[in-house]
Amino acid sequence: MFKKSIQKLAIAMLATVTMAAATANAQGDRTLLGAGSTFIYPLYSKQFSEYNKKTGLQVNYQSIGSGGGILQLTNKTVDFGASDGPLNEEQTKKMGAPVLHIPMASGAVVITYNLPGNNNLINLTPDIIADIFLGKITKWNDPRIISLNKGVSIPAFPILVAHRSDGSGTTAIFTNYLSKVSPEWAKRVGAGGAVNWPVGLGGKGNEGVSGIVKQTPGAIGYVELIYALQNKMDYAKVRNKKGSFIIPSLASVTAASNVALPADSKIFLTDTDAKDGYPISGFTWAIIYKEQDYNARSAARAKEVVDLLWWTIHEGQKFATPLNYAPLSKQALAVAEKILKSATYKGKPIIK
Repeated sequence: MFKKSIQKLAIAMLATVTMAAATANAQGDRTLLGAGSTFIYPLYSKQFSEYNKKTGLQVNYQSIGSGGGILQLTNKTVDFGASDGPLNEEQTKKMGAPVLHIPMASGAVVITYNLPGNNNLINLTPDIIADIFLGKITKWNDPRIISLNKGVSIPAFPILVAHRSDGSGTTAIFTNYLSKVSPEWAKRVGAGGAVNWPVGLGGKGNEGVSGIVKQTPGAIGYVELIYALQNKMDYAKVRNKKGSFIIPSLASVTAASNVALPADSKIFLTDTDAKDGYPISGFTWAIIYKEQDYNARSAARAKEVVDLLWWTIHEGQKFATPLNYAPLSKQALAVAEKILKSATYKGKPIIK
């Protein structure tokens, strides 16, 4: 019954994107369509609202998960996709033409849980997190968990794992982290936006996972930090590579994101070497076709897309910090600018 409900919800959300496309066709180039990441949705909601006030441009963004956004861009039913994981080889081939990954911000994927009592910010280690999601640790009062949290009241609840049911950049970040810290996870499950989960119950989007955890005593899941904060949910400190238990926060994500970026910006920030860095952090990207005439219906629409993203990585960055996203560093901004400047329409650069 639950799986059928999830399938119906996914179909309904994808239908909404298609209906939005029809509306945009009727309204003309002053409405842009985007779809994808639920991770970035709170920030995009604020940014696009402010951009509308400034320019009159309407941005219809559907928070359907990174996998859904990539699919919609592949089908050319949206102007841009949004993903928290870079496209893999298969997804890139299906695009049919080169695409650009423009970093928008970075954020934390937190381990959130539902336990009675005053036990926010319990300590968890990489091996314990991996073993919980592998189904090897099944009770909260497991000696390994208790030994890390002396003096904290942790009940003998059974553990219910909540994970994403849809293709997800948040999952890509989390499973990339697990694959780095757990050889068994890397061998049995691996990394990606959608994996074969050993145990647990699936929810659609960050919202779905948050809902399962919040409604189920003993549940544990992974969501973007802002969703845990908005829902007043407990989340864990995680031991990083340097041995420090790190609270997910703007400062610890910023520390994790202070790395050298490749020219295409496609890099995971997980299992950081930074002493004060939170180890389950990641960039989130807007994804567009490099040659905008492959997707955009007109030069004017192509310029609207690029102008929107240019504003987002510049003026729009001031909205990141209040929503607990780490804004782009100077280095990341320089990479993002260069990538956007490579976008063309009929062979001519859109940004002169």
